[in-house]
Amino acid sequence: MPSVLVVEDDPSIRQSLIEVLAEHGYAVRSVGDGFGALREVTQTPVDAVVLDLGLPDLDGGDALRMIRGISSVPVLVATARDDETEIIKLLNAGADDYLVKPFSGGQLIARLSAVLRRTSHVPSAGAAHTGPGARPAPAADPLGATTVGELAVDPGARTAHLAGRELHLTRREFDLLAFLAHHTGQVVSKRRLLTEVWREPYVDDQTVDVHLSSLRRKLGERAAAPRYLLTVRGVGIKLVAPR
Repeated sequence: MPSVLVVEDDPSIRQSLIEVLAEHGYAVRSVGDGFGALREVTQTPVDAVVLDLGLPDLDGGDALRMIRGISSVPVLVATARDDETEIIKLLNAGADDYLVKPFSGGQLIARLSAVLRRTSHVPSAGAAHTGPGARPAPAADPLGATTVGELAVDPGARTAHLAGRELHLTRREFDLLAFLAHHTGQVVSKRRLLTEVWREPYVDDQTVDVHLSSLRRKLGERAAAPRYLLTVRGVGIKLVAPR
């Protein structure tokens, strides 16, 4: 039974989340503040954290960074902030995914299940944790390294370099870049990215847009002046060598 820590200061919302998660077979613990969340993650391993940002003692973004400092446990952020810049900051700070309030119980379960599948963090029978929030080592990626212009992507080593400089990408940003690199020159639709990178075809397209925006910034480009990531309006995105 996967365990989830709910971090939510509003008692009624917290209770609703607990009920929804329990109904779907999750073992649930809950706290109402950021320092309580840090204590729980440190003392007792969980398989995922659902983190509200409006906490009474810490900004949720700060709580997220502190959690990331001590654990690799998957974190699903629940936020009323729908600004793209803010969401990019959260993803770069280590969030595995996010939900914009208000959201339904069905959305919560779908996103949480997807996060656990993508991070290979659903424990098998008899599996033991090796430390707080520890997750199994990822399997080697069968795809070979790809070089596109000055961009080198190595899925096996999970590294990406631009002009010899290593790019510091989130897990999802790297997965996205590696998939596009494997299909260099091909236009890939957002729906295909959601299906094959996120493995969840019903996730909102904005999820792809947010990650592409962050990835562009790290590649030193903008949507209005692309170099590697070209948008084919109404069709999709493709990775190409700059001219």
